[in-house]
Amino acid sequence: MSQLPPPAPLSAPFVAPARTRLSGRLTTLVPLAPEHAEDLYEATHAQEREALWRYLFIGPFPDLAAFRAALAEMAESAAMVYFAALANENGRALGFQAYLNIEPANRAIEVGGVLYSPALQRSAAATEAQYLFAAHAFETLGCRRYVWKCDNANEKSKAAALRLGFSPEGLFRQHMIVKGRNRDTAWFSMLDSEWPARKAAFEAFLDPGNFDASGRQKTPLSALNGQARAANRG
Repeated sequence: MSQLPPPAPLSAPFVAPARTRLSGRLTTLVPLAPEHAEDLYEATHAQEREALWRYLFIGPFPDLAAFRAALAEMAESAAMVYFAALANENGRALGFQAYLNIEPANRAIEVGGVLYSPALQRSAAATEAQYLFAAHAFETLGCRRYVWKCDNANEKSKAAALRLGFSPEGLFRQHMIVKGRNRDTAWFSMLDSEWPARKAAFEAFLDPGNFDASGRQKTPLSALNGQARAANRG
C-alpha cells in the first residue's frame, strides 16, 4: 500500500505571505495594484459579466474610477494579500486572487477572493495560477493546511476545488449574509502531506506535452488527481 509522506513537524516555521512575484510558463502573479484597474475593468465589467461578481463580497463597480479606488485599498490590505494574474503573452491583467485567513500559529492559509475574467476561466493559465499559489503556500510559506471555501450555491467553485485536488470537509449552514443573501459555506482543504502528489498532478497537467496542437488538454487534472488518490488507497 502506498503511503503519504509524513507531515512536517508541528514546530516548523511559517513565513507570512509577502507581496512578491510568482512566475509560470503561461501566467505571472504580481502584487495587485491600481495600475491593473483598466485591464481588469475591461475584462470583468459588462452587463453580461455581472455574474462574475455574484459570489464575491465586493463588486461589480459603477465605473473605472470606483474600481481603481477599490484596487488601491485591496493593494494595501493587511488581512488579504492580493495578486493580479497577468497573461505572459501580452502582460495584460486577466484576474486576481488572494491569500487570506492567515494563521501563523497553525501554519494555515486560505486562497480566496478569486476573480477570473472569461479570457482566463477554464484555461491552463488559470490552473497554473492556482498551482503557483499552492506551491508557494506549501514550499515557501511552510503551510500545513491550505483552505478553499465558497458559497455552497457556487457549483463552479466547488467543482474547481475538487478538480484542483482539495478534499471536501463539510458545510457551515447559514454561515453568512452576503449581498442580502444567505450563504451556506462549503469547506475544502489540502494538506502538506498531500502536496507532493497534488504537485505531481499539477505539473503533469501543465506539461506542454499534455496539450495538442490546438491547445486542448489530453489528460484532465481531475483524472490525474484521481489516479493519485487511487494509488494512495492501493
